[in-house]
Amino acid sequence: MNIDISKLPTPCYLVDERLLKRNLEILKSVQDRTGCSILLALKGFSMFSVFPLVGQYLKGITASSLFEARLGYEKMGKEVHIYAPAYVEEEFDEITKYCDHIVFNSFDQWNRYKAKVKQADKKIECGIRVNPEYSEIQTPIYNPCYQNSRLGVTLSNFKPEELEGIDGIHFHTMCEQNSDTLERTIKVVDEKFGPYIKKMKWLNMGGGHHITRPDYDIETLIRCILFFKEKYGVQVYLEPGEAIALNTGFLVAKVLDVVRNDMNIAILDTSAACHMPDVIEMPYRPHIIGSGKPDEFEHTYRLGGLTCLAGDIIGDYSFKEPLKIGDKLVFCDMAHYTMVKNNMFNGVNLPSIALYNEQEGIKVLRRFNYEDYMTRLS
Repeated sequence: MNIDISKLPTPCYLVDERLLKRNLEILKSVQDRTGCSILLALKGFSMFSVFPLVGQYLKGITASSLFEARLGYEKMGKEVHIYAPAYVEEEFDEITKYCDHIVFNSFDQWNRYKAKVKQADKKIECGIRVNPEYSEIQTPIYNPCYQNSRLGVTLSNFKPEELEGIDGIHFHTMCEQNSDTLERTIKVVDEKFGPYIKKMKWLNMGGGHHITRPDYDIETLIRCILFFKEKYGVQVYLEPGEAIALNTGFLVAKVLDVVRNDMNIAILDTSAACHMPDVIEMPYRPHIIGSGKPDEFEHTYRLGGLTCLAGDIIGDYSFKEPLKIGDKLVFCDMAHYTMVKNNMFNGVNLPSIALYNEQEGIKVLRRFNYEDYMTRLS
């Protein structure tokens, strides 16, 4: 990372606009080659200060809640899609103000709200999410097709007699996967739901497509999109969140103390539990610039957060030089599923948010304070 972080406050999320543009250009090339529409899934990345940039490349956003839909509507102003396992009745009228597409998780939800959709002031296209009961995700918490999943309608529960007014079918079965998984998945989707897809205006293939990963096979993705477009004449949507922000951001943290308990333990001014919860949930080990695996370099440390949670551990890392109080560490790939999932457990402050581009350098967009903590409570 060729950015001078010496004056950056810590902890701080830092997004590099150059890297974001690189991802967006890859995604736009997929749109250009296939005619598909790619949407930013706000559940993965909701940094609205870059929405104007994202909107230059992508077709719009997809939301999982009223607040996400409103944010996308107000800050990007392009297509707004929404899917939720169930909608809150008191919120639905407002949802219709912001959304162009509404995907329902069940036919009961569709039947409950279709009158409100018809009464809306604009044309809203509606879809049903299906569960093809096929997924290659190994981590159950992220698998939409695990046994007894609440997400999507299985073929045995599908009600073709209730499709009147439905414009599209949606499926989401992937998480951080390559296009070979998609190619196997669409064969199952086509076999089970093809007769209904051919009656639709569009097909939404959900998210989880790691399109901007260096080893991603874009040619297979192109084939998968064109398969449905050519076979059924449908418009195809994809809605990745992670692929937009993958490898575009960093979390800069500072060493507060070094203690010893059979090994060296560095306590940082960041927290896995608060600032990068997927480190605990997934779990995964983010790379730190200049670090190695345990014992790869001379000095090995366990890195821990500053909360009282015993398990607030980021992982074990080695360094060429001993860590000192005040040293800054730069965690990689910290743009997605960080800002959108962080919390203020223990009253720990949230990281600042900064953006870098070549014209302006580093620009700190937001710092948080006690008021942000206090106003979440009562």
